[in-house]
Amino acid sequence: MSVNPTKKGSLNFMDITYQGTTLRFTSNAEVFSPRGLDQGTETMLNHAEVHANDRILDLGCGFGFVGVYFAATKPEARVTMADVDGNAVALAKENAEQNHVTPMISQSDGFAAIRDARFDVILSNPPYHENFSVPKHFIEGAYRQLAPNGRLYMVTKRRTWYENKIRTVFGGVHVIEDNGYFVFAAQKRIGEHRGHTHEKQHTLSKKLQRKQARLARNQ
Repeated sequence: MSVNPTKKGSLNFMDITYQGTTLRFTSNAEVFSPRGLDQGTETMLNHAEVHANDRILDLGCGFGFVGVYFAATKPEARVTMADVDGNAVALAKENAEQNHVTPMISQSDGFAAIRDARFDVILSNPPYHENFSVPKHFIEGAYRQLAPNGRLYMVTKRRTWYENKIRTVFGGVHVIEDNGYFVFAAQKRIGEHRGHTHEKQHTLSKKLQRKQARLARNQ
């Protein structure tokens, strides 16, 4: 990865080269990341499995590198980008336009504005210097909105809470330690964690059926 930045007033203009593709971006000091592709996001991308026809969500997109990169390099993919910050969304739209790609970009508090969408891949570098309310929302929402066998990739500098939370929600997680970061990879597998709930509900349903049968015999 290489970044060639120039500055004009409060704006940073950058040519970012990643995996042989060079794209042009604008950022500023108020969004993540102000000076280019941050090391954590690059580390996550190095380990993410993304296919040509995937429905991709860049969750907490900042100035938009992840979404714009996949829109440019996987033109058949359907890319969505979301961020709660209006400034970030405006920059992401500008960056998509100047790189001649057309992802769907929404100002959204987590999944609030994109509740009806389904994704094959969700990628996120959440704010991990604050409390865990945002990543909790991201992880739980990701499970709900991933298609069966969909994949979540998340990167942070903390391990324990994220590993435990993702395992609880998804039923399993693969943790990759690389370059001072932890990349968490999880897949929505039908019949694992959430399937246990379905099995329990099915068992209860059978109990109710037996109870109803006994009542019918006693009448």
